[in-house]
Amino acid sequence: MYRNMEECVADLERHGHLVRIKEEVDPYLEMASIHLKVYEAGGPALLFENVKGSKYRAVSNLFGTLERSKFMFRDTLGGVRRVMDLRGDPMQALKQPFSHLTTGIAASKALPAKKNGRGPMLSQEIRISDLPLIQSWPMDGGAFVTLPQVYSEDPAKPGIMNANLGMYRIQLTGNEYDLNEEVGVHYQIHRGIGVHQQKASKRGEPLKVSIFIGGPPAHTLSAVMPLPEGLSEMTFAGLLAGRRFRYGYEDGYCISHDADFVITGELRPNETKPEGPFGDHLGYYSLTHPFPYLHVHKVYAKPNAIWPFTVVGRPPQEDTSFGALIHELTGDAIKQEIPGVEEVHAVDAAGVHPLLLALGSERYTPYQRVKQPTELLTLASRILGTGQLSLAKYLFITAEDDVPVTTHREAEFMGYLLERMDLRRDVHFHTNTTIDTLDYSGTGLNSGSKVVFAAYGEKMRELCREVPEALRELRDFPNARLIMPGAVALQGPAFANYAEAERELGLLGEAIRERGDLSECPLIVICDDSDFMTAKFDNFLWAAFTRSNPSHDIHGVNAGYAYKHWGCDNLIVDARLKPHHAPPLIPDPAVEKRVERLFAKGGSLEKVRL
Repeated sequence: MYRNMEECVADLERHGHLVRIKEEVDPYLEMASIHLKVYEAGGPALLFENVKGSKYRAVSNLFGTLERSKFMFRDTLGGVRRVMDLRGDPMQALKQPFSHLTTGIAASKALPAKKNGRGPMLSQEIRISDLPLIQSWPMDGGAFVTLPQVYSEDPAKPGIMNANLGMYRIQLTGNEYDLNEEVGVHYQIHRGIGVHQQKASKRGEPLKVSIFIGGPPAHTLSAVMPLPEGLSEMTFAGLLAGRRFRYGYEDGYCISHDADFVITGELRPNETKPEGPFGDHLGYYSLTHPFPYLHVHKVYAKPNAIWPFTVVGRPPQEDTSFGALIHELTGDAIKQEIPGVEEVHAVDAAGVHPLLLALGSERYTPYQRVKQPTELLTLASRILGTGQLSLAKYLFITAEDDVPVTTHREAEFMGYLLERMDLRRDVHFHTNTTIDTLDYSGTGLNSGSKVVFAAYGEKMRELCREVPEALRELRDFPNARLIMPGAVALQGPAFANYAEAERELGLLGEAIRERGDLSECPLIVICDDSDFMTAKFDNFLWAAFTRSNPSHDIHGVNAGYAYKHWGCDNLIVDARLKPHHAPPLIPDPAVEKRVERLFAKGGSLEKVRL
């Protein structure tokens, strides 16, 4: 159990999980490039001891593997799992009281502890410009905090037990921010801090915010945990750390006594400034938009403070490993929240929110001989109305029948649906609705559409296992390649506009229809490069679902409406890059070349095999 980041770093190094980088490294692109290479190689956590332009050390890749995350929380993971289980079924404690003694001991360490006195955190006041100002991608708008713990309290019910701790993007430099005076705060819809700011603005008051960086790794993880109703992030932080979250107040701001750095300030009503761009977890830049900004009050650093950071980009990245750890801790939470749902898998390779795979039950009409989706449609609505799941664009949902199926084998799961899907019955659109803030495939910021593919029953078709003749040598759509059984990629001309796409894909649908029945291939994906799309399955998951807006980009062979319900013989998904899409993340070749020195003989990372 770590009291601070220093203890965590020492423990990881002692057990071979961390390497020190002694060379001077530039926080502009170099640190991120090194991190990305080491993460991809499954390498250790990294302690940067010589950060150009800052006296503070920095650490990254702490959560880079599930093995390392479990190692860091080896003393508390079991107790946390038991408490999380009891949140779903508190009667367990009454039925088996002696088996839950350790759970009570774990929970006793969870409540936050208010401390008197200023403590070491407040002994050193610094400025934003003193921090390691890390920029990850060439087109980023400036330096960002990538592992912040952003703390705010409910203005109507102040106090730590009604507070929110979230991980929201913090831009430290660039754009129109006055250095050392202002920092950007980017939070997406469905976030706790937004509720707090709305309440404060209605009262005509600024919202006091504290940004904690560092401290025990449990505090960082708590800021991203999807917690049960009534369990606060600060309580969970204590539970996972095996030590109470220690805090005090200074000038009306909450101060974590365990953090390495704290930035305090206020968000004032109706004030925004441009924030971004920023290379994000969908694998593209999120672009510049107006967001609230913090009027900086004070910045504190603990003696010998260590700055933790990560790099986000096209999955998998370190946040993928975060997700694996969260799944370990939450287990079957989705079953408790939505009865009838067995699994929901937000597909990391597709950028998480664009694609959900779900396994439910089908119990409404067991007496009917003809099987079709009924309960699944109700469950789909529940899923798309639940928290962060509501930001999804594509939902594939089915139920087990005679064949066992799991959402965690993506290709097999999607194939199972494609075998059973009635394309004139089982495609359900939600138009003009909300999607992920970071997804630029829609019609505007936070705006787009969703589609549910719900399939259940007997197999309707055998899926093609090679490209059908009907899809070869099509005019303007060459280089047909098999993605998976039942799905083929066609390479199309560059996307011009939606009117032209309607014309092009209408003609394509007619050409396919004229070639005869193609039921063995229910899914056709139009792309810019079919060799890339089919080189590996993750490429398909990423490009197809991050580059399409269901209402605008799903077409069909022999498509039409029956009583306002759309259907077709074969789905055509237009996954070409569109002019309004954000640019993909591309590393700077010169930087990539420069950082090779650390991996060469005699470099700090010579033992990391790339």
